[in-house]
Amino acid sequence: MADQTFNDDPQHEPTATSTWSRLLAGNRRFAQGKMTHAWQDRETRESLLDSQRPDAAVLSCSDSRVPPEIIFDAGLGDMFTVRTAGQIIDDSVLASLEYAVDKLHVSLLVILGHQHCGAIQAAEAQLGALAARVRHGDDSPQTAQSLASILDEIEAMDDAGAADSAQDQLGEALEQLVSHDDSPIVRSVGPSVLQAYEAQLRDGADIERVHIAHTIETLVDRSQPIQQALADERLVIVGARYCMDTGLVEVLSF
Repeated sequence: MADQTFNDDPQHEPTATSTWSRLLAGNRRFAQGKMTHAWQDRETRESLLDSQRPDAAVLSCSDSRVPPEIIFDAGLGDMFTVRTAGQIIDDSVLASLEYAVDKLHVSLLVILGHQHCGAIQAAEAQLGALAARVRHGDDSPQTAQSLASILDEIEAMDDAGAADSAQDQLGEALEQLVSHDDSPIVRSVGPSVLQAYEAQLRDGADIERVHIAHTIETLVDRSQPIQQALADERLVIVGARYCMDTGLVEVLSF
């Protein structure tokens, strides 16, 4: 396969707005069970043998229930997808997305989280174990607690000053433990959970939304090429969340 694309002239590329509108229209078809399955035929496959020209790049969770091409009713060559558990960003993810932006000239980058994210649930459960270790010096199954219940205990203390101090100490200790945890999911997703709890957000949907925002922040902070594309107005980043019960994509930022 030749290392070239059809997108050598940025002036002929679809705008981020038109691309996002097309993807949302495809998602509505999917949610309504009216998919067209366009651009999935032999002719399309053969036309893409030597090059590709996706309009959008998507970073999404690896969850088998959230395949971007299906939920957006997209076809071959429509989108450049990168998938990791919990949208974790590592060096290979950065390199892949930077390739999509600088070499394939995508104008739209979608960070797609989803309802009932297992990575977030796993990180939240591990944070409970870490919090129990900090508070009680014990994280055995017999003394396991959720992070929410431990914070509730602290907030219920009679001495408000002592409660604030205990909460601050717990937060600082958890940040350190999370940053050095053996699990990449805890290291990458744990900060989003902590950020949500600090904002008094404990509902799973709210934590998922915070994680999407945190993922965007992490991506931009770590990638100079993406920073430059945003500054040059060659790229728009969208935050979105897929709702499995409705089939619809919730737009968080555009």
